[in-house]
Amino acid sequence: MQSALSIPQAPSDAEILESLNPAQREAVEALDGPVLVLAGAGTGKTRVLTTRLAHILLTGRASPFQIMAVTFTNKAAREMQERVARLTGQPTEGWFLGTFHSIAARILRKHAERVGLKSTFTILDADDQLRLIKQILEAENVDTKRTPPRMVLAIIERWKDRGLPPEKVPADEAAEQGRFLKFYRIYQDRLKTLNAVDFGDLLLHNLTLLQNHADLLQEYQHRFRYILVDEYQDTNVAQYLWLRLLMLNSDGSARNLCCVGDEDQSIYGWRGAEIGNILRFERDFPGAKIVRLEENYRSTGHILGAASGLIARNSSRLGKTLWTTSEEGAPLRVQSLWDGESEARFVGDEIESLQRKGTGLSQIAVLVRAGFQTREFEERFLSIGLPYRVIGGPRFYERQEIRDAVAYLRVISVPEDDLAFERIINLPKRGVGTASLQLIHQRARQDSVPLTEALRRILGEGGFTPKLRTTLQGFLMHYDRWRARLPDMPHTELTELVLEESSYTAMWQNEKTPDAAGRLENLKELINAMAEFDTLQGFLEHVSLVMEAHKDTGTEQASLMTLHAAKGLEFDVVFLPGWEEEIFPSRRTLEENGVKGLEEERRLAYVGLTRARKRIIISHAANRLVHGSWTHAIPSRFVAELPEKHVDVQAEPGMFASHHPEFRPSRHAEFATADFHHPPRPQITVEGYARVVERKSEHRFRKGERVFHQKFGYGTVALTDGDKLEIEFDHSGAKKVMAGFVVPADKASEAS
Repeated sequence: MQSALSIPQAPSDAEILESLNPAQREAVEALDGPVLVLAGAGTGKTRVLTTRLAHILLTGRASPFQIMAVTFTNKAAREMQERVARLTGQPTEGWFLGTFHSIAARILRKHAERVGLKSTFTILDADDQLRLIKQILEAENVDTKRTPPRMVLAIIERWKDRGLPPEKVPADEAAEQGRFLKFYRIYQDRLKTLNAVDFGDLLLHNLTLLQNHADLLQEYQHRFRYILVDEYQDTNVAQYLWLRLLMLNSDGSARNLCCVGDEDQSIYGWRGAEIGNILRFERDFPGAKIVRLEENYRSTGHILGAASGLIARNSSRLGKTLWTTSEEGAPLRVQSLWDGESEARFVGDEIESLQRKGTGLSQIAVLVRAGFQTREFEERFLSIGLPYRVIGGPRFYERQEIRDAVAYLRVISVPEDDLAFERIINLPKRGVGTASLQLIHQRARQDSVPLTEALRRILGEGGFTPKLRTTLQGFLMHYDRWRARLPDMPHTELTELVLEESSYTAMWQNEKTPDAAGRLENLKELINAMAEFDTLQGFLEHVSLVMEAHKDTGTEQASLMTLHAAKGLEFDVVFLPGWEEEIFPSRRTLEENGVKGLEEERRLAYVGLTRARKRIIISHAANRLVHGSWTHAIPSRFVAELPEKHVDVQAEPGMFASHHPEFRPSRHAEFATADFHHPPRPQITVEGYARVVERKSEHRFRKGERVFHQKFGYGTVALTDGDKLEIEFDHSGAKKVMAGFVVPADKASEAS
């Protein structure tokens, strides 16, 4: 709780305004009508937002309780509250300053009875939601293996993000996903019975209150004379509709709304953020004033020039160019390397060199596109004793899916490993509840045998219910076969067999949640990690040593994280490894979303570049180990899109970086020619890639047609939607791809 005594003497309004640059001051003083502040990275957006709020108060335009300021995270909300308290000399307790969810919850508690709730309603967390969905599915006799609760919840959450209660789901979606809509209705009814809401309901019920109760809409429109919104580019449809209701007059004119955001940093489309909200601002709020913050206080000239040149390739933007009065600094270094191991070694060596020259580890970050990429860097950092931390997620070997897979391998290698057995016996779900596990434990203690042998003896005596007995007999049959193959099957192949036959891989394939694909990528990276060891026992010993080395020593650490997790952070030196086609930009994103996905990937690259204050080192490898086999990689198109004057390209001796104009993988011989230090810059263009991603086939694919894909092989078209296809591949399952990436099966020989 804040107290007035803890807040220093506040500056005057004039002093506050004098500390701003001209664009910042224009944004602060534009108090009438709708205002969009396009705040580039490092241009002081938080300062503008909080100073504007203080200016409104200090000039008497409104009282604290007539202003609402919303942001996305609790951390950002706390920072806003602290800054406003310092500027105004007043404690902010009770003000409408907070996250979308916290303010929506406050309003909902006051009027809960109008949506059929009591003011004491409970807000469910993710685990509670999943348990409730599971209960509903079981009551409806739905197989939760074929229709996982997480998938159902993800579909419901997408509807809520769009502001759609069950009765407002569009007819075409209701027809296509009728059973999920049924689950949605039951779920909402159960929540009301429990006097509970989930996070999506907080905005959804607020929309109902404002749309269906004119008196409440009028009350809050009158109360909030000014609304300020942070990170507007990250708002979803429900948040957008909520703000419109509060800010639009009956004649369609907009009142005093100020949104601060950067369309070039919109990177959360996969979780519901709608970039169109910021792009449409002038149309949605006629007469809006646009203020651009372009003076950057974070990065050097070369970094800003490179970032601006890259993002200028996007068409979905309102446009701004970052500049700085600080030094040009060093050009961005682009380093070509032979393989992933060389890349990890290079990054580790460079960090140690920087440390010797006086750069603190806490000012160094390694930013990767996907979580699975952290593994090689973690291995290298551990081997050289370089302290590091993983931000935004667990370390590689601490991830749930990796621990699960390793537990399977432990119990196959050592049947007496009861802890590993406990972890995997009901994973995926096999119907082994607490009572069944207790029975196995009791038998193990009674006979002084491992849990695996206790299970075998109980089954031999006809224990458990018939259904569970059949399931566990099947599990033991697989287990015995895996054990039998241990001496003669390569351990990487054995692991793939275990993950497939145990249905563990299928469990994540059936999860239709945003993180499921990443978990599958991590499992593939696990196979790559195992290929570096001669035996399964050697690998398992390595994992044990790694986990022991992970204990925090309390020393300064380098940061390792994904690009998504890095948004909002800044470091003196940033490493950006893995800038290769299919890794970054992500192949899956391009195949599922085409040019729209490409532009979001480019915004993600822009976010990575603008995290750095002084130096950037981008790297890419010519070869990658994928599923235990070497594949040739080519640099990301983003490397070629960096303006040449801001970049210094370097390569390992013997490397050659020429590429096919349509980005087919180069042959190894092309990488083994001349010995030179500065290879030609790769000739990759957006237009060239667009011809690949967006090329239109003269052939119109039909449902049921056989097709061929370079990566996934042969398959059958299941659904068509213009140039978007859903294909059931013979060996890879269902995938969504653009039509330009497949050919009719009878033309497969031409494509390959």
